[in-house]
Amino acid sequence: MNLFDLSGKAVIVTGGLGLIGRALVRGLADHGANVVITDLDHAACVDRAAGVPNAMGHGADITDRASLEKLRDAVIARFGHIDGLVNNAAIDDKFDPANAAHESKFENYPVERFRRSIDANVTGTFLACQVLGTPMAQQKKGSIINVASTYGLVAPDQKLYIKPDGTQAFFKGPAYPTGKHAVIGLTKFLAAYWGGAGVRVNTLCPGGVENSQDAWFQENYAKRTPLGHMAAPTDYAGAVVFLCSDASGYMTGSSLVVDGGWTAW
Repeated sequence: MNLFDLSGKAVIVTGGLGLIGRALVRGLADHGANVVITDLDHAACVDRAAGVPNAMGHGADITDRASLEKLRDAVIARFGHIDGLVNNAAIDDKFDPANAAHESKFENYPVERFRRSIDANVTGTFLACQVLGTPMAQQKKGSIINVASTYGLVAPDQKLYIKPDGTQAFFKGPAYPTGKHAVIGLTKFLAAYWGGAGVRVNTLCPGGVENSQDAWFQENYAKRTPLGHMAAPTDYAGAVVFLCSDASGYMTGSSLVVDGGWTAW
């Protein structure tokens, strides 16, 4: 009996074109899932799916209920059911380096930026769970994985963003950690709410991923992490396969932390 076998299961991955999303799609497909790649660019989703066995690409905006309903209907028309949902789509702050330290500081942080982040990272996760999770509750089985962050468990370490000359390159703003804490709260709510319907809802809390950041930042991060390095994008695929599969059949309302030991200190 292969507890990690996902054969025949239709699993939707939001943010499927992103750095982590691409690795999650491949990991799920390698274990037999019919993966649905969704992101904002429909054509790019379709193109990406062409290179993945038994995959489907369909663009959607997770902050738009009508867009998610079209995605739901397309997946059910193709596969007949929805068995898994990985809420991986999110946005993070990007600042102009010339003004980043000033604009990212909490005292100066723009409320418009805060609202935009919460809308994507919290409301988008809520809507995706509501629209794409309801068919799972109706069929009495399914697994939802909401991707949070170590910053959904602990506060940002602002010392990470200090350059070798002692200046603060920027501050990790309040919107991202606030949103990721909220995602964990939503996960617990849904785990209790849908437990009787056979839908398991868990959170994945990943650590930082190496993505061509400045060498000084990678060094700061490595020193702060017991395993001594940032994650590769592929380091989270196994955790998502586990949470989607029967191997985690008695697990719901939990946060699976995969962070190289970051939150151990």
